[in-house]
Parts: sequence; C-alpha cells; structure tokens
Amino acid sequence: MTKATKKAKRSDDDSISSLPPKPKIESAEDVLNRIFSSNDGMTSVGAEIANLSSRYAALQNITFPKPSATRLIAVANQKGGVGKTTTTVNVACALAEYGAQVLVIDMDPQGNATTALGIVREQDMRTTYDVIEGRYGIEEVKLPCKYFKTLDVVPASIDLSGAELELANLPDRNQLLNNALSYFLENSKVHYDYVFIDCPPSLGLLVLNAMCSVNEVLIPVQAEYYALEGLQQLLHTISLVQENYNHNLIVSTMVITMFDKRTLLSQEVYEEVKQHYPKIVLKTTIPRSVKISEAPSFAQSVISYDSRGAGSIAYSEAALEIAERSQRVLKAIDKRHVDRENK
Repeated sequence: MTKATKKAKRSDDDSISSLPPKPKIESAEDVLNRIFSSNDGMTSVGAEIANLSSRYAALQNITFPKPSATRLIAVANQKGGVGKTTTTVNVACALAEYGAQVLVIDMDPQGNATTALGIVREQDMRTTYDVIEGRYGIEEVKLPCKYFKTLDVVPASIDLSGAELELANLPDRNQLLNNALSYFLENSKVHYDYVFIDCPPSLGLLVLNAMCSVNEVLIPVQAEYYALEGLQQLLHTISLVQENYNHNLIVSTMVITMFDKRTLLSQEVYEEVKQHYPKIVLKTTIPRSVKISEAPSFAQSVISYDSRGAGSIAYSEAALEIAERSQRVLKAIDKRHVDRENK
C-alpha cells in the first residue's frame, strides 16, 4: 500500500470515527415508558394500565369461596356521601358476577341502590315499605337484576321516609324487617350466600330494623378526617344495638372509599383506621373514579358498566377479600352467640 493510499485510508477512518453514532431503535416498551413516565419517579400511566390488566386477569383465574351459611350484612354509615350505596351495589354485583347468590334489600327512601341495580321504579311497585308494613313478603316483592342472574333486589321508594312515624308506636317496631327476612330465608327455594341491606344515612328506626336483621355491619369510610369523626359516633350506636337489641351483631368489615393515592391525606386516613381496626379493614381501597360516579346514571353498577376499569377491579378485589374472610367472620358470630348464652 502506497503512502498516498495509507493517508487516504487514515483520512477515511478519521471521518468515520467522527460521524455521530447510529440512533438506538426503541422497543415498544421503551416508547411507552418514555411517553408515560414522569421525571419524579411516580407511577406512570403506562405502568398503571399494565397493573390494571394484570389485576383483572388475576381475578378471572380465582374462584371466590362461598360461605358455609348465609351472611347477613348491613352497610351503614350515618354520614352521607361516603360511598355507602355505591359499596352495597358494587360488592353485591361483584359477588354475583363471581358465582354467589345475592339478595340486596334497599332500606334507603332515596332508592339509589334500586336504580343502580337496573330496577325501573313504577308507581304501583311493591317495595321494602310494603314488607315492613306487613302487606307483602319478600318473596312477593323481590325483583331480579337484569345484569346478574344470581342477584335479586327488594326495591325501595320514597314511601319509606314516612315509615318511621307510622311504625313508632308498634311494640315490635325494631323487628319488622327481621321477622320478614327470617321467614323468607327459611322458606325460600333458593339459598342465598349473601344478603346486603343498604341503610339510609341516618340512625333512625329504619337503620335499627336493618341492624336487628343482620349479624354483620360493613362500614364504608371515606378517606377524609371528617369521616373518622363520624365513625366514632356510628360505632357507639352499634354498641348500643348490640347491648339492647341484637347481641350477635359484629362490625365485620371496614372499607376505605374515595381513596386518592396521590395525596398524603388518603394514606394517613387509611393508616389511622388500620391502626385502630387492623382485623376488619380491607387491604383493598376503593379509588376515586369517574366511572364509579357515572355508572348509576346508566342504571348500572360499575361492575357491569366498566368491567375492566379501576373502580370495578377494586370492588371485585374487595368482594374477594370479604368472601375469603367468610369462615373467620361466621366463627366470630358463633362465638359471640355462645358467649352470650353462657353469661
């Protein structure tokens, strides 16, 4: 090789080495991470989507255990706007979706649970009001939910709002629903795994009837400090019911609703409740979700309205936790009954 050729080759080599490196071809995963990731290390939108997909897939591969006996659960909180009716409807629908036989009794005069479960309210429709007045039994009043074949509904109407005054002087006014429900369950050809009673946001006669008809109370707790103050009052009321009317009643479940993982407040409320009631607070929290709020306007639960969304998945996971705790809860109820008899 001549000197001129060697010089030319060195010149070419220098030119090649001075060229910018070829751009790296990004994979699809790299592109998603670059688009959705934030600089502060917070969970990205892409990761959230992947997380929801994996949680939904996991739920499809799980068999929800059924309780050995019917669980009777009142969903109560005297503070309005904490997600009480939403929790009743969606937990009931999630359990029905995964194979349980469920009955929902709407005891709220507003009838929001009735509407959310797809029941069209009509002028001459039989309701919970007729049941506690003794005109009809639950078998004659209950209606099927069109979205879930194993879910039945005892609807409510505004007539319930006057029931407290009408029933105030009856000697067994606290046991009216209990008598009707006990008779129905004993004579029903269908075995119900769960009965949920959606209570009004108050502490009156309707709520007392509900608590005298069940063995358990499920309390939705909004992720705000005002909700913690109301929780103490509710627990005090439940203790009075336990002492005077229903000795077998227990608070079996608390669930944190309207949880916003982006705020420190939500996490602090969860930790506070968890610290005081570690055995009954669900690990699952219910997020703030537009779809959860939107579903009732379409006369649906979020379980049927947005089955793969964050709200639906969260309520399904909460329902799974409730189902998995069944034997422990039923044993606690039996123990309370035995202890009371031995006193």
